[in-house]
Amino acid sequence: MTITRRTLFVGAGAGAVAVLLASCTGDPRPAETSPSSTAEPTAAPTASAPATGVPEPAGWLRSQWSTDPYARGAASVVLAGATPQLREALAQPVEGRLFFAGEATDLDRPGTVLGAEDSGDRAARELLDVAGQGERVAVIGAGMAGAAAARRLVDAGLDVTVFEARDRVGGRIHSVVDDAWPVPVQLGAWASRDDDASLTGRLTLLGVEELDIDTATGWSSDGETASVDTATVESAIARAGEQPADLPLADALEEAGADLADPVLAASLSWLAATSGADPERASSWYPPTFAEDSFAVAAGDLAPLVDGPLEGVQVSLSSPVVRVAHDEAGVSLRLGTGEALSFDRVVVSVPLGVLQEPGIEFDPVLPFAHRGAIAALGAGAVETVWLRFDEPFWQTDAALWHLVGGGGPVATWINLEPATGDAVLVGLVGGAAAEEFAALGDDEARAAALASLALLAPAD
Repeated sequence: MTITRRTLFVGAGAGAVAVLLASCTGDPRPAETSPSSTAEPTAAPTASAPATGVPEPAGWLRSQWSTDPYARGAASVVLAGATPQLREALAQPVEGRLFFAGEATDLDRPGTVLGAEDSGDRAARELLDVAGQGERVAVIGAGMAGAAAARRLVDAGLDVTVFEARDRVGGRIHSVVDDAWPVPVQLGAWASRDDDASLTGRLTLLGVEELDIDTATGWSSDGETASVDTATVESAIARAGEQPADLPLADALEEAGADLADPVLAASLSWLAATSGADPERASSWYPPTFAEDSFAVAAGDLAPLVDGPLEGVQVSLSSPVVRVAHDEAGVSLRLGTGEALSFDRVVVSVPLGVLQEPGIEFDPVLPFAHRGAIAALGAGAVETVWLRFDEPFWQTDAALWHLVGGGGPVATWINLEPATGDAVLVGLVGGAAAEEFAALGDDEARAAALASLALLAPAD
């Protein structure tokens, strides 16, 4: 595994590994045991080793997108009974006043940075088709979609204000830069396939290097084993496509005779969930998530400039959550969480699907039935990331990607950065229902759960 100057493609389309972002204001509350960290600290680890046999980490960070009120998930997914065309319904403008952006509205590359960016550009073009010169426009959300929309609108001469609920911009692009770590800790989108010239060129100019993750292994209590089995899942999906009703993926597997308790199948579904956010108990078998390749790249630099650049010169109001959007023939009124009310001609709404599904933003009048139907039928997929830094490696494999088979903890997918960086750093990915449960844990419980997940790698007594 090598560090190359080939720059990162963040978001290679549906199924691209770990490019799971919402387009607005998601920001986990990181936990870090290193006193030099710029992230919010937690209590220092105890000196004694945990019962798993895995040593206590020297530092750790985690995401909590699933429980975050400004994210409520990682990336949209198609649930059983829904269709991808619901994304197009959600993207439709409302009476020339409300315009919707975000990865959930992108039919071609949902769940990715590029899908979010494309959606913001599309919403801005739709708005410009009906707007007059110099109109006042609000953009709700300063993630990739909001930044793309704001850039195009400002360049067209409109008076734009971006409202961001958090105290930072970026949304699901969130790099924690700390000298205690060999590379910036990426708590959101960070992995990719390198097949988009436009974004690759942009990141080349930003000097963002990447690490190649090009070796994978399965690992069980007996040591190295076969990697994930995609054939069983793909066979069940093919069979489900011939059925009269769209079953959840887990049901389709059982109908095909698969044993959901089989450790290899469980590890395979964990990998699918960790790279798509889809819960097999709810995900469509007619429009399923796709398996990511075992070979990909991860960012080794700060990704903040991806959003900072488009927002340069744009008026951004941080710590300004929007709680109400009212519109009529005269324009749009926004009410902020502070109680302040502001008037605009039009608005771009780029909050994540999970936020739209919660009662956090009131729309007056209510959104059209097609929009509400799409919001209800699509799913807010969950993915969480945990970074662990150890004083030295305790594992017995040089593989860069581990699929844990039959382990007892919630995190079955791990990326090993030690061969590339020389530092004993592991990055765990967990998706679906397990990610929601992991995000809901307190810091002590989450750290213990992550270490328990690594028990298969611990040296034998």
